[in-house]
Amino acid sequence: MIFDVFVQYWYIIVLFFLVALLYSSVGFGGGSSYLAILALTSIVFTQIRATALLCNIVVVSSNVLLFYQQRKINWKKIIPLVLLSIPLAFLGGKLKINQNLFFILLGFTLLFAAITMWISKKILTSDKQKSTSNSIKNASFGGIIGFISGMVGIGGGIFLAPLLHLTNWDTPKKIAATASIFILVNSIAGLLGQYSNPDFIIDWQLTSVLLITVFIGGQIGSRMSNNYFTPIQLKKATAILIAFVSLRILFKYLF
Repeated sequence: MIFDVFVQYWYIIVLFFLVALLYSSVGFGGGSSYLAILALTSIVFTQIRATALLCNIVVVSSNVLLFYQQRKINWKKIIPLVLLSIPLAFLGGKLKINQNLFFILLGFTLLFAAITMWISKKILTSDKQKSTSNSIKNASFGGIIGFISGMVGIGGGIFLAPLLHLTNWDTPKKIAATASIFILVNSIAGLLGQYSNPDFIIDWQLTSVLLITVFIGGQIGSRMSNNYFTPIQLKKATAILIAFVSLRILFKYLF
C-alpha cells in the first residue's frame, strides 16, 4: 500500500522534501509552499489544510529546539504575539468553509504571501537596530495572522517574519526563532480546530509518507549553513512559484 502511495504521488513527495530542506535551512516551515503544491493535485480540499499544518509542525519543531539551544528565543516579546493568535488560529481552523471559498481565500493568501516575499528585503544586522516592542500592537498583528492561518492552513510565519523585519522588531536570528515558534503554536491550534469538526478526515497513508519526508528534509535543512541559498534568494524563487499557483487558483475559482 505504501509503495502505491509512492508510485501515485512521487512528485509531491519529492517537492515536499525540497521545500522542507530549503525552508528549514532559513528557519521556516514551508506551509504556503505545501499548500501551493497540494492545491494543484486532486486531493480533497478538506485534507489539504490538515496535511500542510502537520508538515509544518514536523519541520519547525526541530527548528524551535535548535533556536532554544542557541538561546535565540525571547519569550517576553513572543508571548504577546501568540496570546491572541493561538485561540484565533483554533477558531479559524474550526470554521467550516466550502470548497470555492477555501480556494478563493487560499488564492488571495498565496498571492499576498508571494508579493510579501518578493518585496521583503530589509534584514537587520545588529542588535542596536531593534525597535521598542508594543505588546498591544503585537497581539493584534498576531491575532489577525493567526485567524487567517487557521482558516487557510498555514502557520503564519510567511506573513509575520517580513512584518517583524520591516518594523525592526529584533535581529534576524531572533525573528527566525520567533517565526518558528509562531508557526508551531498556530499550526497546532489550527489543526486542533479542524480536528474538532465532526467531518474531519485525512488520508493517513499519504500524510504519513509526507510527514516522514519533511522530517528528513527538515532535519537536513536545519543543520545546513546558508552557503548555497540566502533567505532573500529563497523568498524570490518561492514567490514566483506561489504567485503562479495563486493566479491559477483564482482564475479557476473566480472565473
